[in-house]
Amino acid sequence: MQKTTRRALGVAGLALMATATAVWAQQAPAVRVRGEITKVEGNTLSVKSREGQDLTVKLAEPLRVSAMVKSSLADIKEGSFIGVSAMPQPDGTQKAYGIHIFMDAQKGVVADRFSEWDGRPGSTMTNANVAQTVAGKDGQDLLVKYKDGEKKVVVPPGIPIAKYVPGGAEDLKVGKKIFIGGAAKQADGSLLAPNVAVGRDIDPPQ
Repeated sequence: MQKTTRRALGVAGLALMATATAVWAQQAPAVRVRGEITKVEGNTLSVKSREGQDLTVKLAEPLRVSAMVKSSLADIKEGSFIGVSAMPQPDGTQKAYGIHIFMDAQKGVVADRFSEWDGRPGSTMTNANVAQTVAGKDGQDLLVKYKDGEKKVVVPPGIPIAKYVPGGAEDLKVGKKIFIGGAAKQADGSLLAPNVAVGRDIDPPQ
């Protein structure tokens, strides 16, 4: 009887999580937020967006904060899971203008894929594992592979490279730049965010 009860409770818990996720997804289309913190009140941030809008961002409980710190090409190795902001080139390669290195804990959570991006007009985003890294004529060349394919990425010298590290409420300070990938607009006009990335000593790459 106890095993049956525990099994039933487990199934009910999974169903509740799935329902909560579905409700979150149905609230509103995901909104990306890029901007600077202008005020902090508990788990509510006032943000001046990149476009100049004044936004109110409420961070969901439990608070999930990732910090972005300066990194370099030396930290990108075969097997690294990275996100590449890039501009597509006529020869089919992707010319990176910013790279972020994910934490191991983000593998399998962040989708590995290639898609259009809104960091710059006509830009792309590739979340993928590094399969090969070699010196190229215009910098470093990376071969990255994701679930549905692979891309050759050209990394010019001097582009911003950041990596994710665990963060906390202490990182949320006035003047810090943030990035939120999937906030949901609320009835009162505020945005509810499941997590936030904040630049600790480097602005989050766009």
